[in-house]
Amino acid sequence: MTTAPAKLYGKDLSEYEELDVDQLLAQLTPEEISLLAKEVDPDDNLLPPSQRCSYECTKLPTGPLDRKKLIEHINRQAMETPDQPEVKPFVPGVIRGKKWMPPPQSQLQKDADEQIAIDLGDEYEEALNDATQEEIIDLAAILGFHSMMNQEQYHASLLNKGQPIGLGWDGVTKASQPKAFPADPPNATDVDKTIQQVGDDDHNLVDLNWNNIKNISDEKFEQLFSALGDNTHLETLSLVNVNLNDRTAIKLADAIEKNNTLRVLNVETNFISPVGIVHLVKALLNQKVIEEFRASNQRSQVLGNKIEMEITKLIEQNPTILRLGLHLEYNDARHRIATHLQRNIDRIRQSRLGNTSS
Repeated sequence: MTTAPAKLYGKDLSEYEELDVDQLLAQLTPEEISLLAKEVDPDDNLLPPSQRCSYECTKLPTGPLDRKKLIEHINRQAMETPDQPEVKPFVPGVIRGKKWMPPPQSQLQKDADEQIAIDLGDEYEEALNDATQEEIIDLAAILGFHSMMNQEQYHASLLNKGQPIGLGWDGVTKASQPKAFPADPPNATDVDKTIQQVGDDDHNLVDLNWNNIKNISDEKFEQLFSALGDNTHLETLSLVNVNLNDRTAIKLADAIEKNNTLRVLNVETNFISPVGIVHLVKALLNQKVIEEFRASNQRSQVLGNKIEMEITKLIEQNPTILRLGLHLEYNDARHRIATHLQRNIDRIRQSRLGNTSS
């Protein structure tokens, strides 16, 4: 039994993928844009606060804001507003309502609270009785009794540094000064130069890293992906935290379908929707050369059952993928993908062993 494809306003959903959103918005009137703005998610942190607010007052301001007078007016109005009368007036010393009494403790709880005596044997009892406080703390750290000690005692036991002086069972751990680590230097990769190198098929450019470069325009991404399709030397492409969206992701998917040398693709921490991730995973099946694909930590943290199952089917058809970086919520998808990746790794390892033996 086959189901009809989903439609919207009489058209298949695939027909809306190539539409230019900016061009459609330019055709709307201000009234239509205001109606559309009401449908925007107010929790979208990508929008400025002025666009998230649904306040539509068209009155002109009566004057500049005087914060002091406003607070005085609010306090005066609160003081002048009469309190609501209580149903039952308050009388000092009189208990209003039913007084709470703790329920009686059952015999099972009493038995559980009683101390249980354990016979450890004469040898162990003698060793524990003669042990010093530092030795008992070390023993608690080995057994994993973290609640019996503070943080400095626990780390001192693990590192075998000796217990700090003055920190017994009643000792208080003071805050330690955190270590200052220098910030990572900014990515100094020249965007225009690397685009030119990819377009010229430079044999020296094997690894391209644009991670964390801000304000890269969509035109730059389109130039890179247009040149990537015919490149025969680039093997690793990292585009982490560069504000990739669905529009540029589709261009990247088209480039992946043409490129036959790329081995590692990393597009983590961007704004690609689950549908865009499906496009990228589907593009991996064309050349079947990419061994590692990472696309976690996108704007939509949860892919959904339908998307995860579709990605699982696409991965199971890919004989070359070895590592996949995606957050999958459902156990079935995780198990099936992990099994298929392990099968690909085993097959490649066996082929390498066969080549070395021959």
